Amino acid sequence: MDKGRYQRLVGRLIYLSHTRLDIAFAVSMVSQFMHSPSREHMDAVFRILRYLKGSPGKELLYKNYGHLQVEAYTDADWVGNVMDRRSTSRYCTFVEGNLVRWRSKKQSVVA
Repeated sequence: MDKGRYQRLVGRLIYLSHTRLDIAFAVSMVSQFMHSPSREHMDAVFRILRYLKGSPGKELLYKNYGHLQVEAYTDADWVGNVMDRRSTSRYCTFVEGNLVRWRSKKQSVVA
């Protein structure tokens, strides 16, 4: 197993996942094994590459709106899940009107 090759491929997939949201979850899963990849992990990377080859033209296009503005929004859900009574916080960031980052996280403790 060539660890360097695995790391280069996954690094390129991470970069590509900014415009190909359909592979973001799969790439996040294979990126967890950067320090000790196995043959199964490399097979998963090749499967992602085969998917990309078979689905061209599905990337996001970022538009230039003529202004350099950064906007961020955040939200919290206090005890939104009645099963475990945990809160969820989330945020998203826009640059020039284009969504560039988002995250949603369930809190680790009950407040």
